[in-house]
Amino acid sequence: MMWALLASLFLAAFFALLDGWYFLRALLVLLRAHLQPAVRDLLCEHSFSSLVLPHDLDLLLHMNNARYQREADLARFAHFKPIGLLGALRALRAGMVMSGCAVRYRRSLRLLQRFEIRTRLLCWDDKAFYVEQRFVTPADGFVCAVLLSCQHVQGSSPEKVVQFLCKRKVESPEFPEEVKHWISYNETSSQKLRAESGIGVSRDCKNQ
Repeated sequence: MMWALLASLFLAAFFALLDGWYFLRALLVLLRAHLQPAVRDLLCEHSFSSLVLPHDLDLLLHMNNARYQREADLARFAHFKPIGLLGALRALRAGMVMSGCAVRYRRSLRLLQRFEIRTRLLCWDDKAFYVEQRFVTPADGFVCAVLLSCQHVQGSSPEKVVQFLCKRKVESPEFPEEVKHWISYNETSSQKLRAESGIGVSRDCKNQ
């Protein structure tokens, strides 16, 4: 009886104080990705399927804007594990954090609507990987949202991570125009904020 009470209290605290479903899903996504065969193409596209559930909705009964980023987070786990990126970071004793994100919403996702997140690594520089994620409805192939993120490597560099994976030096693909514009925006914003605060060292996406 005591164990049942303690378990109930733990579960209540887990879901009341933490985003329990996120942690459970992240664990399941990583376990599933671990069982998948390795993918040797860093630039391949990965498709992650999901469904709009009641707890994803906002007051207008659309998928909440913040949920797009959470779903994209899980989709990156599912993509980075098979291509070896997570293993390479661990082997190099490095880490990776999102240091920038831009989302463009094109059409709402509604309750019980199925969608896919198509993730691909676009390019990299001396600080970060740039990743594109498209939210697509399989029924008509419409791109409902596009998320662009800057994944900053800590304790190493993208070049070393890619070299570890490919066993040779590999140049980044050409930067797409939208990524160039986004980096330019980040740099302009960084300069403005540094000037306002008087801080000489930037912590923004491109200049970390």
